[in-house]
Amino acid sequence: MPFPIEEKLVIGVASSALFDLSESHQVYLDQGPDEYRAYQERQRDVVLARGVAFPFIRRFLGINRCFPQQAPVEVVLLSRNSPETGLRVMRSIAHYGLDISRAVFMTGKSPYPYLPAFNAALFLSANEEDVRSAIDVDYPAGLVLPSRVALDEDTDDIELRVAFDFDGVLADDESETVFKRDGLGEFHAHETLHMARPHQPGPLATMFRKLAMLQQLEKEAERDDPGYRRIVRIAIITARSAPAHERVVTTLGSWGVSADETFFLGGMDKARVLSVFKPHIFFDDQLTHLRSGPGGTIPMVHVPFGIANRRAADAPTGAATPSGAPVPAA
Repeated sequence: MPFPIEEKLVIGVASSALFDLSESHQVYLDQGPDEYRAYQERQRDVVLARGVAFPFIRRFLGINRCFPQQAPVEVVLLSRNSPETGLRVMRSIAHYGLDISRAVFMTGKSPYPYLPAFNAALFLSANEEDVRSAIDVDYPAGLVLPSRVALDEDTDDIELRVAFDFDGVLADDESETVFKRDGLGEFHAHETLHMARPHQPGPLATMFRKLAMLQQLEKEAERDDPGYRRIVRIAIITARSAPAHERVVTTLGSWGVSADETFFLGGMDKARVLSVFKPHIFFDDQLTHLRSGPGGTIPMVHVPFGIANRRAADAPTGAATPSGAPVPAA
């Protein structure tokens, strides 16, 4: 029997993240909503090109093919389109064979208020206003950044690789606040003092926990079938280093989860690890860390949460991240 939606890992995705809407969006900007509507209706049977989040969503939905009885994951389309203009999006979804049946069309309004109704652990969009509005009311959301879209045509390769920053993404920004206010020495002293006290959850903690739940399903499948190939591979890639690493371990242990691979980089450029791990999506709260290195095909998602994303007027003068990089403009 399929999981009830309360137990599924649900991702809400905007059409702007799933497909390349740059051409139609330009029509909207240049000619207004009426011509945009007419344009989309004329293009109804023209398949949209794949967007930055497409490879991640395709592989994420592939989890259900490995667990057809449970069907533990779901993707819901959350769109600012009307049902009429959204027909092109739905037909493109059908063309690519994506198992997305639930959809929300808001006819010009932001769809983020409906995230709790669908039990969504993540909202992906290329609309910065929608993402920031969701984060402001403590809903889990990420801004998909422009990048070259990988073709991802290898249907035999079903592994899904997901990478997370820790502070401001999986955990709250308590420690990062100490760093920005008092500097690196006080940050390490604070983390050493509180190494046995878990962090409060950050915006994507629920998503991380539910991915770990899927890994338990995989362990059971591996016990039943030694030839089973694991799907989900999770990494944490953080600028922390010893002794601040212990609180990360404490926090994950208190949640009953762990990552497959964890990197404490101590300020090293994250792109060096990302280029080897090759995630299908990477979440970080700081724009300065969202660089995929040569090629630029790693889908990067900015989580505009916490002190690292305060407006420039509110940020401490000359503040830096634990890796030493300047605070990015909001």
